Amino acid sequence: MLLIYRYLINIFFPLIIIITLFRTWFNKEDKNRFKEKLFSSSFNINRNENKKLIWFHAASIGEVKSIIPVIKKLNEKKQFEFLITTVTLSSSNLISKDLSNEKDITHRFFPIDKQSLVKKFLDSWSPNLIIFIDSEIWPNFILEIKKKNIPLILLNARITRKSFLRWNLIPKVAEKVFQSFKLCLPASNESKKYLERFKVKNIKYFGNLKLASESKINILNNKNKEILNTSKFWCAVSTHEDEDIFCLKTHLKIKANYKDIMTIIIPRHIDRAQSIKSSCKQFNLNCQILSGDELIENGKEIIIINSYGKISNYLEQCKSVFMGKSMVAKLKSVGGQNPIEAAKLKCKIYHGPHVYNFQEIYDLFNQHKISEKIQNEEELANKITMDFNQSNEITDEKIEIINNLGKKILNDTCNELEKIVDK
Repeated sequence: MLLIYRYLINIFFPLIIIITLFRTWFNKEDKNRFKEKLFSSSFNINRNENKKLIWFHAASIGEVKSIIPVIKKLNEKKQFEFLITTVTLSSSNLISKDLSNEKDITHRFFPIDKQSLVKKFLDSWSPNLIIFIDSEIWPNFILEIKKKNIPLILLNARITRKSFLRWNLIPKVAEKVFQSFKLCLPASNESKKYLERFKVKNIKYFGNLKLASESKINILNNKNKEILNTSKFWCAVSTHEDEDIFCLKTHLKIKANYKDIMTIIIPRHIDRAQSIKSSCKQFNLNCQILSGDELIENGKEIIIINSYGKISNYLEQCKSVFMGKSMVAKLKSVGGQNPIEAAKLKCKIYHGPHVYNFQEIYDLFNQHKISEKIQNEEELANKITMDFNQSNEITDEKIEIINNLGKKILNDTCNELEKIVDK
């Protein structure tokens, strides 16, 4: 199977180049740096040979956010160099913004998992420790790293039932790949169970590293902040296609009690903004697509956020939040978006029955009454109406429980990383 995988990558590599070039025309790739993914001549090595290099690979924004506290904590104690590779353009922008004040950090785009690129990348950067995040499993990289005897860690490992069943179709290959990790730190007990099924020897479970993530609040436009502070509003965050109507129906039910209610919808994919606007027209709801720092217009009932990186701006002002990807039955095997940021900003969180991706986190939050499961729009409307009518704030004590757990997970994780890199 590995031979077939390698053969297919070589065969389709010219097509991958064409697709990547095509994506630059739609601003889905960095026009100046996309070659880092494709050509060893563009790796642009920037290495201090006098320091140990720790390489983190995190695919996109969620994974990058989870490693920011790790890098900052490691940077406090010892002099390391850090290489961070990512796949998406948005994740590279996040690193530029959130880690610009940290020293000795270099970002590059992750090369295609083609053997010739893999060998050149590892030889050129020569890392002392390599850490793959979440579910980033790239066979050529992993097996070449093992061959070079570089310590490799799978951090905050997430192995779902679906991915386990897929890997289990080729059990010998799966065991060879997963046993190449010197240490696996799973994000959940379920992931721990599946790693054990692949006979991984060194597994340590501390908890989901995302509980240690930082809440970074940007300054909301003062006028918009004033509007929200004097309005009754709620947020629907990371919504997916079939949840738009659900949110609009919820809005109408709340409107029966509060005529001036405002609903802020922050879709998971902002390219759906026009589609949500069309749905608003069907329900005769006055809406506005809000881009960047535009002002909220008077009389708008539905505000659709059309830019990335703005969620915390609104959560910081919000009392009640619905987390999306939780009401769509066809997505139940991959359901659930990350509620941690909303919880840390003291929002009361509501979610549907399908939260598989973050089941243990939701169980924890439900236990402490930070989040609550709802079944339909009427139930959600009643809950939000109750929040408006009474003080139902998440207390500092509850947030402290989350923060303390996150700190422990972070400390335990960094201790393990230091043990390995110091050897």
